[in-house]
Amino acid sequence: MNTVFVRAYRAPDFNKKEILRYAGVRGDAAELYALLQECLDEVESKLVYHICYREFAVTHYDSYLDLGFIKTESVGLKKNLYGCESIILFAATVGMEIDRLIARYATVSPTKSLLFQAIGAERIESLCDAFCREIAEEKAKIGFQTRPRFSAGYGDLPLETQKEIFAVLDCPRKIGLTLNQSLLMSPSKSVTAIIGVGK
Repeated sequence: MNTVFVRAYRAPDFNKKEILRYAGVRGDAAELYALLQECLDEVESKLVYHICYREFAVTHYDSYLDLGFIKTESVGLKKNLYGCESIILFAATVGMEIDRLIARYATVSPTKSLLFQAIGAERIESLCDAFCREIAEEKAKIGFQTRPRFSAGYGDLPLETQKEIFAVLDCPRKIGLTLNQSLLMSPSKSVTAIIGVGK
């Protein structure tokens, strides 16, 4: 349980409808499809799909949880992890290139910049979904089930939890993911989360 593992994934299929939803587009978006395809062609080969993760035992107490790397009184997380024996703590990123493209087009083509923002959001969600499915399948083979992922800053789990997450996963060395003093991640299209594992 003390080892930090790293996985690299092939690019999940792009979901254009989901990208346009992230971009705030409603209704017929036919005129945007050509521009979106331009953006996809430009970014596709520049993305990475990297995850680092570690498993911890969970101890349940009346008023708090001991997750091995932190103790937390988060009611939301306690409910999410009810009956769980362990957690998978993970960090995921699709790399820095999407941030560079967002910045590059911010002044010359705000629409493209917005689409790159949306592509980044769809990519990181797709990566997290792929990892969660894989973990669920692996745990199911030994008689366990997994819970929906839960992130720092969600509900009553403090965003400051990110500091402990980055420390125990060694995110900078493992997948090139850093955290600044304002608790913002770089690359920005990155996620940290907890997956509960129980019978």
